[in-house]
Order: sequence, then structure tokens, then C-alpha cells
Amino acid sequence: MFWTLSQVAIGGAIGSVLRYLTVAAFGAPWAVVAVNVLGSFVMGMLFVVLATRAALSPVLLAGVLGGFTTFSAFSLDALKLWQSGQTVQAVLYVGLSVGLSLLAVALGAALAKGALG
Repeated sequence: MFWTLSQVAIGGAIGSVLRYLTVAAFGAPWAVVAVNVLGSFVMGMLFVVLATRAALSPVLLAGVLGGFTTFSAFSLDALKLWQSGQTVQAVLYVGLSVGLSLLAVALGAALAKGALG
């Protein structure tokens, strides 16, 4: 377990740095959209490619791509629900994740402005 956690940590550090550099170079919010879409695309590809190479999954999927964009993990979970025939759960998962996250970020920002302003 220690080795797996180490792989995730190292990969996460690499992915986070890559995300930071991408956004710093190209600017938010569009670089963030690009990171999310690219990360989701690569996550989908690696999910299939690494199905027979499970040893690389922690460092690449949870680590690098998880650090690069958590949106890729979200997208993969939605795809899995959809592909397994759980259409209602997939739609709820996507809707609630996006909707509640937008509400949460707005609420957090409003509370921080109130507390700090």
C-alpha cells in the first residue's frame, strides 16, 4: 500500500505542476477548460490501455491525471455509470456534481467576501 500511495503522490505532484504551468502560460479560464478536456481525453484512453497494465494505473490515472485535473476522474465515473446502463444515476451524478459544485464555489466566495470584506 505504501508503494501505491507513493506512486499517487509523485504522479499527483507532476500533474499539479503541469496544470499550474499550463494555466500560468495560457491563462484562466480557457486553459482550465483545455486542461479538463485534455485530462478527460487522456483518462479515457489510459483507462482502456492500462486495463491490462494495472501497475501503472495509480501513478498515471489517480496521480498525474488526478493532479492535472480532477475533472478527468469525474468524467470517467460518469462514463462508467452511463456504460453500465445506469443512465439516471449518470445524469444525476453529472447534474448534481456540476450544479452543487457551482453553488458551493459561489457560497464559499460569498462567505469569504463577507468574512474578509
